Amino acid sequence: MDTAIKGPPRRRSYDASRRRQKAEDSRRAVVARAGELLRGQGFGTTTIGQVARAAGVSAEFVYKNFGGKPGLVRAIYLESLLGAGDVPAERRSDLAQTTNSDPRELMHQFGRFVTEVSPLASPAYLLIRDAAASGDTDMAALLREVDDARYQRMLHNARQVVARGILRADLSETDVADVFFTATAPELYETLVLKRGWTPARYGAFIANTLAANLLDAEPRSSTVARFVPGGADWCMGGAKPTRRPV
Repeated sequence: MDTAIKGPPRRRSYDASRRRQKAEDSRRAVVARAGELLRGQGFGTTTIGQVARAAGVSAEFVYKNFGGKPGLVRAIYLESLLGAGDVPAERRSDLAQTTNSDPRELMHQFGRFVTEVSPLASPAYLLIRDAAASGDTDMAALLREVDDARYQRMLHNARQVVARGILRADLSETDVADVFFTATAPELYETLVLKRGWTPARYGAFIANTLAANLLDAEPRSSTVARFVPGGADWCMGGAKPTRRPV
């Protein structure tokens, strides 16, 4: 007979990784539902309670993780910058800037990044801008923060590309950053895509050609350029007759 004194039964070890995953899933749900509500109803009308109910969490969870509506909008904007791929868009952009040896192809890659990211990031930026214009001081501060961060990112891009010596020799880092900053302005996306009805693909081709025209040395007319082909095409490269692509 076992007469050894036994201690208290062991508690089942808590699955911390499962808890963290559940919290992250809930956080993503909050960001997604908040984005839908804020874009559909506007910043002033949307409440934390509405967001919490739509995401299936408590209002306390939202406040604890985001601090309120300005924090939610910041999270929506930052997530939009990741793009649609498995690897964050900024990381893929950095790789292209440091490895692509063809300057015109690099401009086309920038255009494709814009095609991917702008439909996600521009609406989030415009939400911030409109809320700031309504007089919300927190959103006005967020707008300044976002504008500064966007310029610093463009300056980072400019420094990387200028250092490789593949742009026009007369351009400084700030010259290039200003072109990048202007070409990626959410207001430009708003004008051409949201108001004028351009497709993101057409918009991306326009940005690629704008960057090439302002940053690269001129090449013969027969050189490869990105063209938008109306009626369902996205990219048409080179001087050959464009072919229509299915939607």
